[in-house]
Amino acid sequence: MCLRGIAFVVLLAVACLLACGGRDKGSALARVKAAGVLRWGGDIQGGEPYVYDDPAKPGHLIGFEVEIAEAIAKELGVKSEFVQNDWANLIPSLDRGTFDVVMNGLEVTESRVGRVLFTRPYYAFAERLMVRADDHSMTPDLSSLRGKKVGTLANSLAYEMLRGTTEPVSYDGVEEPYADLVNGRTDAVLLDDIIASRYGAPKPELKVVGDLREGYYSIAVRPTDSDLKEAIDTAIAKISERGELQAILERNRLWNDRQPKIRAWSADDQAKMLGEPPAPPPLGGGHFVLFLKGAGVTLFVSTLAMAIAVPLGLLLALARMFGGSTSRRIASAYVEVYRGTPVLLQLYLLYYGLAPVLKLGALPAAILGLGMNYAAYEAEVYRAGMQAVPKAQLESALALGMSTRLALRRVVVPQALRHAIPNVTNDFIALLKDSSLVSVITVVELTKQMTITAVDARTWMGPGLLCAALYFAMSYPLGVISRRLEKKLEGERVAEAQAT
Repeated sequence: MCLRGIAFVVLLAVACLLACGGRDKGSALARVKAAGVLRWGGDIQGGEPYVYDDPAKPGHLIGFEVEIAEAIAKELGVKSEFVQNDWANLIPSLDRGTFDVVMNGLEVTESRVGRVLFTRPYYAFAERLMVRADDHSMTPDLSSLRGKKVGTLANSLAYEMLRGTTEPVSYDGVEEPYADLVNGRTDAVLLDDIIASRYGAPKPELKVVGDLREGYYSIAVRPTDSDLKEAIDTAIAKISERGELQAILERNRLWNDRQPKIRAWSADDQAKMLGEPPAPPPLGGGHFVLFLKGAGVTLFVSTLAMAIAVPLGLLLALARMFGGSTSRRIASAYVEVYRGTPVLLQLYLLYYGLAPVLKLGALPAAILGLGMNYAAYEAEVYRAGMQAVPKAQLESALALGMSTRLALRRVVVPQALRHAIPNVTNDFIALLKDSSLVSVITVVELTKQMTITAVDARTWMGPGLLCAALYFAMSYPLGVISRRLEKKLEGERVAEAQAT
């Protein structure tokens, strides 16, 4: 069996090498034409006007980038195929071959130049600053943002601009930054003018301060696929020269006085847009400090969330087992709802959905959201612990004249907690890992810090291993404690059995 297993692994490795070698030897353009399809990566969460579901035909994608992709694919003699991918991870997914190119409002930034090949641009945008309508303290200048909380998209050009001036608040979606600005959680939002005009300008509570910088949307291609990049360059030039690109932008209400330069794009313009790519910063002490800070946030959120989950879970368990009919129904409904819906959805509803009536900060919302979610699971742990206590003990306590409340407090609950402690410790370990979900409500915990550093350093291996090591350092002691408690509990059970 051992030799067969080794042989299988060797054959699998050879097959993978041959597959990769075969792919690398061939022309990227030839591969696309042979497949008959140009697969391009994007994220539907970016919404209108990039790539989004047609309201009249659900499941059918529309948007100006869909039209541009189809026009480029037609020039190449193939069809276009959209591949859904998280926007922040588009470049890593391109690296691993998930799709042929990336086209989804991908800005030409210093961190991306050198890591991918950028085609000539298909759209020129501006970084637009918006604030609340009653705010007169800011000007269209980065210096006016110093010390302010400014919302933007993670891994965007605006994010890179803000990091040298203030600490940006990063989001994964385009609606959330403006919602937080309206609700006073941030002081400003800096995003592409396309996004600002669609999602920020319609809100009467907000106003435009001005545009801080011009940028470009371009298609990203793997560095080894230079022939595909050149073919796409030629395709963009053709659809631009014959006016098809302008027609697409006009249909989507995107044509403005910055776009004519795209038609007359030159090699000098391309060189100026790309600039000199800086060398990626090596992982060093500064990154380690940031990781420790992220680990501290993870531990802080998890500990306080567990401090909510433990007592609330115990109350729910008591209500389900010993409460009246109404309290039993309420406790059962709580447990089933929180166990039956994703914690990610619960965090969204708590932070964004309740914002008009309950304006929680990001950290309080993260702690409360995780605590309320885990309380449902803790309730079942304690309920199982109480069911493990022989009913005769409760009956004996009642026969001795104790009230039900006193019998529960002195007889049943202490024994139930002793049975539940190992499982509670395991739940705490799980909570440490689930806390990574709070990044969706702008909390920069350990996993989020890892993704930020991975983009800066242009590698996922080092930051990923460091992140895993810190999670292990936090969870391993808890695992040891859990195992010791289990052994102690088992020993006590054996002793009790022998005594009887």
